[in-house]
Amino acid sequence: MALRMSTLFLRTLREDPADAELPGHKLLVRAGYIRRVAPGIYTWLPLGMQVLGKVEAIIREEMQRIGSQEVKFPALLPREPYEATNRWTEYGDNLFRLKDRKDADMLLGPTHEEMFCLTVKDMYSSYKDLPLALFQVQNKYRDEARPRAGILRGREFIMKDSYSFDVDQAGLQKAYDAHREAYIRIFERFGFEYVIVKADSGAMGGSASEEFLAVSPYGEDTFVRDDSGYAANVEAVEVPQAPEVEVTAGPAHVEPTPDTPTIATLVTALNKDHPRTDGREWTAADSLKNVLVMLVHPDGTREPLAIGLPGDREVDAKRLEVKVAPAEVEAFEEKDFAAYPMLAKGYIGPGVLGEEKASKIRYLLDPSVAIGSAWVTGADEHGHHVIDLVHGRDFTADGTIQAAEIREGDASPTGHGTLKLARGIEMGHIFQLGTKYAEALGLKVLDENGKLVTVTMGSYGVGVTRAVGAIAEDNLDDIGLIWPRNVAPADVHVVATGKDEAVFVKAEEIVRELEAAGVEVLFDDRRKVSPGVKFKDSELIGVPTILVVGKGLADGKVELKDRRSGDRREIAVDDVVSEVTTEIAEPAPSL
Repeated sequence: MALRMSTLFLRTLREDPADAELPGHKLLVRAGYIRRVAPGIYTWLPLGMQVLGKVEAIIREEMQRIGSQEVKFPALLPREPYEATNRWTEYGDNLFRLKDRKDADMLLGPTHEEMFCLTVKDMYSSYKDLPLALFQVQNKYRDEARPRAGILRGREFIMKDSYSFDVDQAGLQKAYDAHREAYIRIFERFGFEYVIVKADSGAMGGSASEEFLAVSPYGEDTFVRDDSGYAANVEAVEVPQAPEVEVTAGPAHVEPTPDTPTIATLVTALNKDHPRTDGREWTAADSLKNVLVMLVHPDGTREPLAIGLPGDREVDAKRLEVKVAPAEVEAFEEKDFAAYPMLAKGYIGPGVLGEEKASKIRYLLDPSVAIGSAWVTGADEHGHHVIDLVHGRDFTADGTIQAAEIREGDASPTGHGTLKLARGIEMGHIFQLGTKYAEALGLKVLDENGKLVTVTMGSYGVGVTRAVGAIAEDNLDDIGLIWPRNVAPADVHVVATGKDEAVFVKAEEIVRELEAAGVEVLFDDRRKVSPGVKFKDSELIGVPTILVVGKGLADGKVELKDRRSGDRREIAVDDVVSEVTTEIAEPAPSL
């Protein structure tokens, strides 16, 4: 049945909503696809449900194509399984927690590894039952600290999560490869530019991990790529350990550097009062910056951490968060300095840092700090720095950490040229989980020799509601949305204009004929709305083909418009069905 705008639950807006940040988010609200309920929580309206349903259908088709079977778990879950995997604690404040009337702890599911694992454990016990792949399309809940960008980062969202179960790594690799190919087909059908990047498994664990990112200037994720085809999320970039260099610096010496608590003031003072002997000037890259943060572990314990890196680099918060997960990172505050009186704020050096040093604070270095290299760094005394402090000769660290920012033009880890930076929206993530959850929950089967073996798992997620947002952000112009045909709310938007009754009668007839031909129709049959408003609504809503039935009808003509290109042409009214069905069948233009 055609969607008729005279009865459709729809109200378009001419002004951008005050809370919307991104172009696609603004248009989804203005065009009547979604409505905000609270930060990160949205109502899906009839037009939105049409698009959402098509996105879900594409995902289901491709998952079933690789033999994955659909299930559906509850969103309301008991505490115990998440306690067994420690995620009741690890999720921290991101978890929506509640109690039932009997005071039992419950949660709203953020993801369902535990439920899949326990269900398979309950039903299967032999290697003969495997391999197995299951998936669901389900609401998820995460209490995001900063929900933003509408449906791109919400607190309630729909996700497709699937899991594979195998008896060995070879089976897992086969399942992983099948899901990877399914994801490629899914994202190609969604109609936006995407890239597959190496990712860090983080708290999920596992031996391999890749993300599918929709390339977008509005994305929260930064990724890198080089000319060889290498691509990685910045959190997963592994900077190689700098090779050891020959020590050429003389003995380390402490010099007065008053009023130099920052790298910029230090460099200025060095060039003025302590010029180099090799003829060049000091730069920030010659200094060793020591950054202190406070790690807050899921059980509430607090642990200071010191990070040493070249002074021309900053600590990348997201890279650091991945490396220390599930702990959260907080700033090192004045009260923390008060607890460590040996730390001279602004002048901290390796002399007091390290688990075996006076502070007992774990000290990790950026891998670019080569053994044998000399640095200017804090002398652990206010107003003083030490020059020619050599790594390996004068100081050591407790280890290394990949937490420094990655920059455009940095050398690629592959050795193929330099890195280029871009931004993207995380749309899918695939993991080789291995046995982490199966071990925690006791998922074992008898192998062909009658021996109990732990099942090895893969985890594969796609953001369903997020996909709608990403498609919208990549398919729009200044006047509205432009949906790819396979996810559009209709195939054609029929607009009846004017006051002539014959126009509406003929439009009704055309709509019936299109429906009989299997065409999905959005019909603007409103009689008390001006043609100008109807045209603006058709452009805002973004159905790929617009058919205008109006004054040309007197000459046996109607107008067919392509929403993406803006091309218009008149066609004979008797040829409408054949012309529209031909246009619908044509391949979509490249974006």
